[in-house]
Amino acid sequence: MLQSFVFMSIIEATIRNTKTKGDINSLRIKGDIPAIIYGGSEKNQKISLRKKNVKNLIEKENFLSNIISINLDGKSENVLPKELAWDPITDEPIHIDFLRIVKGSTVVLEIPVKFINNDKSPGLKRGGVLNIVRRKVELKCPAENIPKELIVDLDNLDIGSSIKISSIKLPENVVPTIQGRDFVVATVAAPTIIKEPEKPAEETTEEGAEGVSESAEGEAKAAEGEKEGEKKETVKEADKKEADKKEDKKTPAEKK
Repeated sequence: MLQSFVFMSIIEATIRNTKTKGDINSLRIKGDIPAIIYGGSEKNQKISLRKKNVKNLIEKENFLSNIISINLDGKSENVLPKELAWDPITDEPIHIDFLRIVKGSTVVLEIPVKFINNDKSPGLKRGGVLNIVRRKVELKCPAENIPKELIVDLDNLDIGSSIKISSIKLPENVVPTIQGRDFVVATVAAPTIIKEPEKPAEETTEEGAEGVSESAEGEAKAAEGEKEGEKKETVKEADKKEADKKEDKKTPAEKK
């Protein structure tokens, strides 16, 4: 189990002196985003950032858990994005709150979990399923030692394996906010296969036999009907012949 640390992004900022909503709207029309830096012993600082630069940072993974270095009038200040507001219509970022990172302070963050070497897990190779219980883990971290992500190596993990927080190596002085139990982050579970129930052989045989019986009965009735028809036809022909004979025996006077 491994863990990695933050690669710090750098962004340029400008001090802003906006006082009204109109001033802020004008700022946004020019392509800037208003923001504020707070925390620590220093006073809150109003700043503005180029929207293009902000969107580039947002597109990166884990924006809200990465430390950013803001270059403000030649002075660098490390901050952590804490809240990002969006326009409900355009879906564009419109404001950011940054927490000032002060050495010796601690912050609480949700750090994402990343899984690697899926193809080297015997359990997954045999059809097992990676059941992710927590995609992020909330950690209490020193401001100067915040991990970017927690990496879990699935190499050699078989079906039934359970990855708990204790099996993930955390940076020094970094602890989970959940204390008192060794909670599960993920497991390698057995495959779940749903099969359609098969019909018992007896039922199939009985149904088949019943079908054959009904078919044979139908054929027998049809044959019986044909014979009855032939019998009736034969009787009619015999009656006709008998009538013709009687007609021939009559005298001319009788025929009249």
